[in-house]
Amino acid sequence: MAFSRLRLLLPFLLCSILFISHPVICDEEDTLLSGINSYRQSLNLNTLMKNDNAECFAEEVADQFKSQPCTNSTGSNTVPGTEPQIPKYESLLAKCHLNISNTKDGSVMPACVPNLDPSLVLTNFTQTLYSGNLNDTKYTGAGIGSDGNWIVVVLTTNTSEGSFETYNAASLTTKIGHISHLLFLLMASLFLL
Repeated sequence: MAFSRLRLLLPFLLCSILFISHPVICDEEDTLLSGINSYRQSLNLNTLMKNDNAECFAEEVADQFKSQPCTNSTGSNTVPGTEPQIPKYESLLAKCHLNISNTKDGSVMPACVPNLDPSLVLTNFTQTLYSGNLNDTKYTGAGIGSDGNWIVVVLTTNTSEGSFETYNAASLTTKIGHISHLLFLLMASLFLL
C-alpha cells in the first residue's frame, strides 16, 4: 500500500525538483563572462564570479536601452564622455531590491553592438574605455544582461558599497526556508495518507 502511494508521489516529487532547479541559459551573457574571465586570467587577475543581483540590474538597464539605436556613443567606437546615461537609475535599482549605498562602488558598462556578435561584444569590453574597469583588481563579481542590440556588464566588489546585496536578503532567505518546510510537510502528509 505504501509502495503504491510512493509510486504516485515520486513523479510529482521529481517534477517539482526539476521545475524549481531548472537553470536558465543565456548564451550571450555566459559567453561574454567566459571571455572576460579569460581576458582577466591572461592578465593574472582573479576571475569574476557571477552575481545574480548585478545580473538583475544589468537586465533592467539593457531593457531601458533596447529601443535606442547604436551610434558612435554606444558601440565599440564610443567617444569617451559620450557614454549613455542611465535614466531612472534608482527605480531600476529598486526593481532588483537594491539601493545606491551597496552599489556605488560597482561599475555599470552598457554597450550597443549590432546583433550582439560575440567577438565584437568581447572586443567592445576588452579593447575600449571599459578595459580599465576589467583590469581593476577591486572588481570580484559581474552580472550581465542583454536586450536587442544592447548588452550591459555590471561589475561588483566584495565591499559593502559594491556588493550589490539586496536590502531584503535576510527576509528572502527566511521565506525560502519556510517554503521548503511547507513542501516537506506536504510531501510527508501525502506519503502518510
